[in-house]
Amino acid sequence: MATTVLEPAHATTAKRSVLVEWLTTVDHKRVGILYGASAFIFFLMGGIEAEIIRLQLMKPDNHLVSPEFYNQLFTMHGTTMIFLAVMPISAMFFNFFVPLLIGARDVAFPRLNAMSLWVFILGGLFINFSFLLNSAPNGGWFGYAPLSSREYSPGVNMDFWMLGLQILGIASLAAGVNFFTTILNMRAKGMTLMRMPMFVWSVLVTQVLVLLAFPVITVALILLMADRIYGASFFELKAAGDPMLWQHLFWVFGHPEVYILILPAFGIVSEILPVFSRKPLFGYSAMVFSMAFIAFLGFGVWSHHMFATGMGPLADSFFSLATMLIAIPTGVKIFNWIGTIWGGSLQFKTPLYFALGFIAMFIMGGLSGVMHAVAPADLQQTDSYFVVAHFHYVLFGGSIFALAAGAYYWWPKMFGRVLNETLGKTHFWLMLIGFNLTFFPMHFSGLLGMPRRIYTYPAGLGLGWLNLLSTVGALILGFSFLVFIYNIITTWRSGEPAPADPWGGATLEWSIPSPPQEWNFAVEPEVHEKDALWAMKRAAGVRMLPEPPRVSGQGIHLPSPSWWPLFTAIGLLVFMVGILVRGPVSHAFPFGLISAAGFAIAAFSIFKWSYEPPDHHTSHIAH
Repeated sequence: MATTVLEPAHATTAKRSVLVEWLTTVDHKRVGILYGASAFIFFLMGGIEAEIIRLQLMKPDNHLVSPEFYNQLFTMHGTTMIFLAVMPISAMFFNFFVPLLIGARDVAFPRLNAMSLWVFILGGLFINFSFLLNSAPNGGWFGYAPLSSREYSPGVNMDFWMLGLQILGIASLAAGVNFFTTILNMRAKGMTLMRMPMFVWSVLVTQVLVLLAFPVITVALILLMADRIYGASFFELKAAGDPMLWQHLFWVFGHPEVYILILPAFGIVSEILPVFSRKPLFGYSAMVFSMAFIAFLGFGVWSHHMFATGMGPLADSFFSLATMLIAIPTGVKIFNWIGTIWGGSLQFKTPLYFALGFIAMFIMGGLSGVMHAVAPADLQQTDSYFVVAHFHYVLFGGSIFALAAGAYYWWPKMFGRVLNETLGKTHFWLMLIGFNLTFFPMHFSGLLGMPRRIYTYPAGLGLGWLNLLSTVGALILGFSFLVFIYNIITTWRSGEPAPADPWGGATLEWSIPSPPQEWNFAVEPEVHEKDALWAMKRAAGVRMLPEPPRVSGQGIHLPSPSWWPLFTAIGLLVFMVGILVRGPVSHAFPFGLISAAGFAIAAFSIFKWSYEPPDHHTSHIAH
């Protein structure tokens, strides 16, 4: 790839404040950083909720918190971790790295990207604001109807959950359209689909799932809203509704959601293992097709969450078989990851530690998943702590280990500093020990009959010591993230400056300075093989390319900053607040006016955004 040094640009407008720059940014890298920072804060909130849950269950007959608050805690913990932490932390990597990995200067719709960010942040604040009113959602992250109906949940708790998820769904769908379009249309010249980095493949498949699954939960939530606010009866059996309809709609979304969370983890690990093994990814094509096959099957097995509802032997058999089939492409991926590191020249850095931890934990979660695929066994395990152990091994052991691997791997590129290795490995070992001490005993407490979601349990059941072990593990697990935060702080103050290519990377993002300039590539790259940067190094006959110079961006077209994505998100939030307050107090005030005002703000903002000039000179000036 050639590099061109361009002439400096000239500032013609006043420098904006740092706060205004970040509030109006449409730069995909800054959007990614904001996604990551806000999601990490939500992750810590979800972690605190989990620690309180574990302290409550630490011993029999404990009354640390009230039963009502406990219901709010486990509902918000699940909701936060799925919708406000793991998905948006993955979105941080999508935003920051997809354009860099495909050799593009930006995403396809930068302002839509910024709107997606602000909708997500405001949606997260909306749901968590419920804590201040002592009205946090309390019906489980799955919101089973009719228990979530107005009759059984009369407060605004589930209204916060229902409307909050609709706000977050808008953010996810906007991001899905954006990245699907970006990947298919903005790849560097020569980068065919089968030359794309594996992380980009994982993002593409994930966005297909988002675009197909999120409309389903949106429909379900609208029907629930009609039941709760307008007195419809879609899920009320006594009014000829069908509670099973909610479960089908929810799990048609809910099971692909598992793969929405885990597929980006597959992609991250598939980028890290070759670099730290000094070998190309083993079986690239098989990895691509297995990922697509997993996504396809993921849509067809939703009813394995419903074996206990009495669907009948034919349905149970079909969904058992389909669920077991997922083990085949998953096994292919694990085989290929092991094949990648087999015989490689392993560099035992922190990202590799977390990547290997991911493989081990995900295998353990997968094995208990096969047990759930057997309908008779599932009937014994369902709604027990065995299930809690299983999905934490898959979603925490899989996603969080891989996201941590990605954080350590890409941190130098994002911030120009290398995270401390000793602290990173301390984080890993504490997290591995704490995680297994927390969740492995749950297999046994579940098999001994401990139901999930219970507030407390009596003594004499043999569950006390298992729960004590889990609580001690949870405290170690929580402490491991304090080590990570300390690492971030010390690195920020005195960390080792990162070169452009600190790991000897294989993909395009390592060919530009760390952190990247606003325009990413001074000259758009051309790709002729997979592992594009390794191919360039081979062609140049060197192990490492020279440090790339920083250049001005004069003449490079980029979109200008804009307030309208933020105002659009504010309008959507006001619209939802109007619906929220309308439900319980509809006759006290014309609250429809609030929703109308929110709609007007959003519509006006989109109108202004549509007619905003596509380019502005100041966007090309490095700050």
